[in-house]
Amino acid sequence: MKFSEFPYKRPDYQQVMEEISNFTEQFRNTKSADEQLAIMKKMEKLRIDLYTAMNICAIRYTINTKDEFYSAEQEYNEQMSPVLGDKLQEFDKALVASPFRKELEQVYGSLMFKNIEISLKGFSSELIPLIQEESQLVQQYQKLCASAQIEFDGKTCNLAQLAPYQQDSDRAVRKAAAQAYGGFFDEHQSEIEDIYDKLVKNRTEQAHKLGLSNYVEMAFLLRTRNCYQPQDIANFRRQVVEDIVPVNNEIKRRQAERIGVDHLHIYDNTYFFADGNPLPHGTPDELMEAGRQMYTEMSPQTADFIKMMFDHDLFDVLSKDGKAMGGYCANLPLYHVPFIFANWNGTAGDVDVLTHEAGHAFADYMADKYIEHFDLHSPTMEVCESHSMSMEFLTAPWHHLFFKEDTDKYELFHAESAMTFIPYGCQVDHFQESVYSHPEWTPAQRNEEWNRLEKLYRPHIDNSDVNFYNRGATWQRQLHIFESPFYYIDYSLAQMISLQFWTLSMHDHKEAWEKYLAFVKLGGTKTFVDIVRDSGLLCPIDDGSLKTTVHDIKEWLDSHQI
Repeated sequence: MKFSEFPYKRPDYQQVMEEISNFTEQFRNTKSADEQLAIMKKMEKLRIDLYTAMNICAIRYTINTKDEFYSAEQEYNEQMSPVLGDKLQEFDKALVASPFRKELEQVYGSLMFKNIEISLKGFSSELIPLIQEESQLVQQYQKLCASAQIEFDGKTCNLAQLAPYQQDSDRAVRKAAAQAYGGFFDEHQSEIEDIYDKLVKNRTEQAHKLGLSNYVEMAFLLRTRNCYQPQDIANFRRQVVEDIVPVNNEIKRRQAERIGVDHLHIYDNTYFFADGNPLPHGTPDELMEAGRQMYTEMSPQTADFIKMMFDHDLFDVLSKDGKAMGGYCANLPLYHVPFIFANWNGTAGDVDVLTHEAGHAFADYMADKYIEHFDLHSPTMEVCESHSMSMEFLTAPWHHLFFKEDTDKYELFHAESAMTFIPYGCQVDHFQESVYSHPEWTPAQRNEEWNRLEKLYRPHIDNSDVNFYNRGATWQRQLHIFESPFYYIDYSLAQMISLQFWTLSMHDHKEAWEKYLAFVKLGGTKTFVDIVRDSGLLCPIDDGSLKTTVHDIKEWLDSHQI
């Protein structure tokens, strides 16, 4: 059955919540661990059915935010989500308080219970109206960005479709494209500032209702930070400034030299080579076929995985009018399949997003295949992003299928982009920490903070020629800041894992792949720190952990200049 044929029916939330109440009551009144385990399996089936329906709706909404039916369904599901969460919390409270917890942990492991206890601290029924309002504000931002109709080069472009012009070999075109892109946000400045201001105040009020000092604390609970504290993230960011920013300054100096400019303006930042950035060779259909060949040849596991993805048509990758920004992988557990969403625009990023989201999808596939309990399939997001970002590098032996004679250029582009991304991810995280520590800030003060952090994490950028960037509003284009606060640092942590897998693969690809398979098969059974250390990798929150990896990557970069 193709994804387009997957049925969607609005969940009957009243019935679902009655079932949860019944399961909770039965669970509390059981006389043995075996009885409780049986009820837990029934609850698992209920959640699988529910999450599948909600994810089908969300996918179809993001594919076309103008679809009135799925837009309304998405809004309804988001409004009901915290109500449902409140009901599920009743069961979770009974679960962690079980007199048979020791026996249950022997089946599910202790981490699941620890994670539930963290989540219980991050939610209360009195937050429901605020969470519903938060969802509406996020949807406003999504729809606003998806509505972009920008006249450029005789065409009407959305935000994603401007990307090729921002990498054009003509500097004047790059500048004009950057101004057109930023012009959309300038035009909607007051609307975006109003949405974000309301989000900051809303989330701060949520934190205060939980008795927390600010939303920074709450975000750590919501993101299930189960193996490190805010000070560990601050320590990681410090090491990035000390160990990676100087290397990136050299990367950007070389880039300026390669493209023949004295220094980089914002519209030069994503233009890496004088004769143009590496571009995928072929039509979208040909690129998808290259992806099929790559994963078919890569391993028996990936061959089975990619066949399943194509058999069920589990992709939507082309950018089009009304489509939400970004890329993601969603899980449809009832059908034992994932789904990949992207916005291809003819740049090298099309291959990046394909391999990245395929990393998520493959991890979902492996978890479903090797881990019995649905509750243990998904790890925290630093682990998930390690799956995806590592896949980007482990597919290197097949990148020639996409880039032909430009493969060496792509590998350098990809490596430099990976390194320069890490401080940006830290900047996004640091910015949010500042904002939510100062919820009283005005929009202008937030922009001032962004510009201050830009000098710390990305001192090579000159924003002076484009108003949107120069006024410190770059952060407004970052969907995660609105939709998934404090998620972005997970990418930077994961990038350090991916670079380690890459260096391993350069010496022995088979060994690196086997280590990656073992990493993926753990799913959500261990914390990020434990999975990394047990895999024999350096944990990025540890002091000194970045130096070795950065040294290895710098050596490769020094010897692979084009």
